[in-house]
Amino acid sequence: MSRSCLAVILAAGDSTRMKSSMSKVLHPVAGRPMIAHVMAAIASTGVSEAALVVGRDAEAVARAGAVEGVSVETFLQTERLGTGHAVLMAKQAIARSYDDVLIAYGDVPLVTSAPFAAAREKLAQGADVVVIGFRTEKPTGYGRLLVENDELIAIREEKDATEEERKITWCNSGLMAIDGRKALSFLEKINNHNAKGEYYLTDIVEIARAAGGRVVAVDAPETEVAGCNNRAELAFLEKLWQERRRHELMVSGVTMIAPETVFLSYDTKIGQDALIEPNVVFGPGVAVETGAVIHAFSHLEGAHVSAGATVGPFARLRPGADLSAGAKVGNFCEVKNGKIGEGAKVNHLTYIGDAVIGAHANIGAGTITCNYDGVNKHETRIGANTFIGSNSALVAPVSIGDGAYVASGSVITENVPADALAFGRARQEVKLERAKVIRERALAFKAAKKATK
Repeated sequence: MSRSCLAVILAAGDSTRMKSSMSKVLHPVAGRPMIAHVMAAIASTGVSEAALVVGRDAEAVARAGAVEGVSVETFLQTERLGTGHAVLMAKQAIARSYDDVLIAYGDVPLVTSAPFAAAREKLAQGADVVVIGFRTEKPTGYGRLLVENDELIAIREEKDATEEERKITWCNSGLMAIDGRKALSFLEKINNHNAKGEYYLTDIVEIARAAGGRVVAVDAPETEVAGCNNRAELAFLEKLWQERRRHELMVSGVTMIAPETVFLSYDTKIGQDALIEPNVVFGPGVAVETGAVIHAFSHLEGAHVSAGATVGPFARLRPGADLSAGAKVGNFCEVKNGKIGEGAKVNHLTYIGDAVIGAHANIGAGTITCNYDGVNKHETRIGANTFIGSNSALVAPVSIGDGAYVASGSVITENVPADALAFGRARQEVKLERAKVIRERALAFKAAKKATK
């Protein structure tokens, strides 16, 4: 859309009902602060400038609200005198006379660009104010949208509604769009002549109509405009977000055996024909390519899984884990900042940290890379086609050459050349009858101890 647009996002509310020491809009949904979700939706609407009205944790909210492609200006609200008052905190920005002004809230993380685009389209067609409404089977507590001849004549709060008006199921979401050339004039006419002594943004409907303006409403899905006031509602929003994203991924060609048990992050990317088994958690920064399999009870964060690779069950991929095509990280394994080469296998009970593993290497059960000396991290390099025997400890910095073997139970502290066999353990000795002597001595000690009681 070629029309200029300013988005005003109200994010100054306290966390009174959240019972939190942190601003409400900083609480995450899908691993991302609520305000960041809203700002992303604003950006995808084509808006390039935003006014962020902040209060508590102002600097943190401003940081969380930063989004690529949008110039964000912050305005501090020190008093809470209603939504109309909050919008006017951004008076300096609104006064620049944009074509459109969008009003949004920082605690509606499921909102998409669609309702904003629909509202802007109505402004382009000549409306002065566009209210974004939603239809619900449970309208109790919401302001009702009163419409006549396709125009919105008022937003009636429930306490002021008649019996008939309370039956209306089209409700006010709080989101709206205003003709930018008239916005300031409308907003400055809002007064606080009400029981609470607050300035209500909803009064703008009747103010605009009194000035001869046209006011209309557009519809949005109820779930998109759902807000958050407490932890229970936060959990409900998380549930809705997860359901929506799982559905999108499955429609795109991802198989989920029990989708309700899979938890995604806002930036999770999963390719076509990937298989996700039950009880898998994706933290931020995960990309899974086509045909990969994530087995049950695995946890991934900051990881990349290439085509045809396999993870789990019961595996943990931490930030920097990078599995090449056909690689395998099996049960009860952990990888952190480790690149697993093409076709390499890390099958059982193994920790790989700060390491590079070559193609088709085999890492035996119980192997660990000892990457931390108490102060600094060090790298382990394991070549292609190597075989690391079970229960080996590779003390970094150390390098194992291509095709080398490391004997089971070894502690490797020096580099191993290509195609070499390394032992890092004491030579086995067998002492005949010694076990019998030790056992008889232990039994005698136990009997003597019991006799003294």
